[in-house]
Amino acid sequence: MAATIILDAGHGGYDNGASYQGRKEKDDTLRVALAVGQKLEDAGYNVLYTRTTDRYDSPIEKARIANRSGADYFISFHRNSGMNPNTYNGTQALVYAADTEAARIGEEINQELVDFGFNDLGVVERPGLVVLRRTQMPAVLMELGFINNDMDNQMFDQRFDEMVNAIVTGVERAIPLNPSQKQYGVQVGLFRYESNAQYLREQLESQGYFAAVRWEDPYYAVIVGRESTLEDAKALQDQLRQDGYDTLIVTL
Repeated sequence: MAATIILDAGHGGYDNGASYQGRKEKDDTLRVALAVGQKLEDAGYNVLYTRTTDRYDSPIEKARIANRSGADYFISFHRNSGMNPNTYNGTQALVYAADTEAARIGEEINQELVDFGFNDLGVVERPGLVVLRRTQMPAVLMELGFINNDMDNQMFDQRFDEMVNAIVTGVERAIPLNPSQKQYGVQVGLFRYESNAQYLREQLESQGYFAAVRWEDPYYAVIVGRESTLEDAKALQDQLRQDGYDTLIVTL
């Protein structure tokens, strides 16, 4: 079964995002998301979107859309903006935490965009961003150049297809088309109300665990980890039990 990727066009509706000389971030991000999505579909991936029109959803709703979709990966597209025009330029990948699957995906996409021609601003941790913190799958937010930099805009407009191809190549390098390996997590809570699940998730993260909330109708499950082997999941389960949690190994 092919991997499912949900693409998020940043902003939308009354939320224009950053703007510069009449140019709106929400329009650039939608154009990229649709173009990247089409090429990924052509390559065989299952592709979903948080939006395909000029519609507003809050960041938390975007995360909920992604979580309800059951997608394996989340990629959000944005344009950066500096305090003064033509001061900063370049591409950047934002992730919840370093040394994660999301960071590896961000590195691959970012490197392809650097090879394409953007300045390299690296992979940066941004745990405060809702679409990275509240998504239950590996999530990356790509800043595709600065909207108030003429050089970045020139590359974005005049070499758009090349830029899209670079993003797609990065995705293909990082995400196998047909992942055959199971992944395991450890469930530590099941709640009727999302607020209770999020409270436990934050508690776990304060203890150094990677945790996510997954909707399992009609409950919200709190899942720790994303392990590639059952042995690693069992080791994580033992650690959680030592910390006083009731646990259940689940397949992701």
